[in-house]
Amino acid sequence: MNNSSPFAKEGYPFIAYSVGLTALLFVSAWRLSSTVLFIPATISFILSLFVFYFFRNPERTAPSDTTTVIAPADGVVIVAEPVPDTPLGVPALKISIFMSVFSVHVNRVPFSGTVVDTFHHAGKFFDARDGRASCENERNGIILEIGGSVRIAFVQIAGLIARRIISYPLVGDILVRGERYGLIRFGSRVDVYLPAGVIPLVKLGDKTVAGETVLARIA
Repeated sequence: MNNSSPFAKEGYPFIAYSVGLTALLFVSAWRLSSTVLFIPATISFILSLFVFYFFRNPERTAPSDTTTVIAPADGVVIVAEPVPDTPLGVPALKISIFMSVFSVHVNRVPFSGTVVDTFHHAGKFFDARDGRASCENERNGIILEIGGSVRIAFVQIAGLIARRIISYPLVGDILVRGERYGLIRFGSRVDVYLPAGVIPLVKLGDKTVAGETVLARIA
C-alpha cells in the first residue's frame, strides 16, 4: 500500500459522495431560496468535514533503530501483557491499541519481515475495548517472519462501529517497517503479538502514533 496522498485512497468514494451531496443540497437551497434546505445542507457539510478528517493520511517517519517494534495504529494502549493463547501458537507478549473514530485509521507495518501466513475470521462486533474482541470479533491477521524462525503477528480487529477491514499483504510479500498496509473503518483495534520475553516499552493508557511510537525492542 504505497499511497502518499493526503487522504487514504479507500476514502475517496466516501469523500466524493459527501461532497457531491453537500453541493447538491446547497445549490438546491440557493436556487429554491429555501431556508429549510440550508439545514440539511449544513449538516451534510459538517459530515463531509468529518469524512475528510477520518480518512486523513499523514506522512510518518519510523525511528532509525531497526530493532524497535513500532505502533501499527494511532490510538491508546489498552493491553500490554504476556498471554498464553496467540495467533503464533505459543505464548507471546500482546500489545493492543484502541482506535477511536477520531484516530488516523491507516495502519502501518510494525517490523520488517516476510509474510508467512494471513488469516481472516468472521465474527461479532463487540466494542473493540472489550476483552472478547481479540477472539470473537471480525478480524484479519498477518504473521511475519522477521529473521530465522522468529515470528510476530499483528491483527486488525473490527469494533462496535467498524464493519470493514482492509489489508493488502499476501503470503510471500516482504514488508518494510513503517509502510502502510491497510485500514479499518470506523473505530477499531490492532493487536500485536511479540516473542515471549520481549519487554514492552509502553504501558496502559499511553498514546501511540502509527509508524513512530516504539512498542518494544527485539534484539
